[in-house]
Amino acid sequence: MPSESVASELHGMRYEASRYRGDKIYGIGFGRPFEGETCMDKEPSWETPRRAHFTHEEDVAFLRRTIKVSRDSRSHGNTLFGDILVDEHKNIVLEQENVKITEHRCIAHAETMLADWASHEFDRDYLWQCMLYTTAEPCAMCVGAIYWANIGRVVFAMTERDLLAMTGSSEQNPTMDMPARSIFASSQKNIEVIGPFPELIEEAAAAHVGYWGE
Repeated sequence: MPSESVASELHGMRYEASRYRGDKIYGIGFGRPFEGETCMDKEPSWETPRRAHFTHEEDVAFLRRTIKVSRDSRSHGNTLFGDILVDEHKNIVLEQENVKITEHRCIAHAETMLADWASHEFDRDYLWQCMLYTTAEPCAMCVGAIYWANIGRVVFAMTERDLLAMTGSSEQNPTMDMPARSIFASSQKNIEVIGPFPELIEEAAAAHVGYWGE
């Protein structure tokens, strides 16, 4: 079965989620399901204030979960990236590994896949109140996917420049150096970007040791 049910304890919170593994998408744990939208007769969702407040410690705990997902991605034959989607009630609702290699899909970065999956499962109002946590700062493609999915907050452990220092000119991952904040700044939405987290950079980078030929 292409999705794996996950149940664990994180920072004192119980959660259940599903993880995309193959060519189909199966279920989610918590959250409001997508019920269809009519957008012409209401104010844009991104003008609604975000209701949840996350402490620094909570952000660190969720980022540590993404580091675990990134290690799983490597063990499953893909590059070392992973992310999670967290709702305003601090439940993990989706987890996503990078599946670019195993799926033979050039756009199958973890953030893009999660954004696409989330847009199938949830409506825009719900996603505007959600947080995407990821090991490394999203690339330009993933920033675009997050924007179109309407996810309201992005949190990353290390910058794209930190990643570039490890990947170099890798054919598999020719990393850009384009800050996510700069891309979001040219958009209509005030998507909040948090990161990097200096105390997690070494931990996030450790999963990459020996992978890029260094």
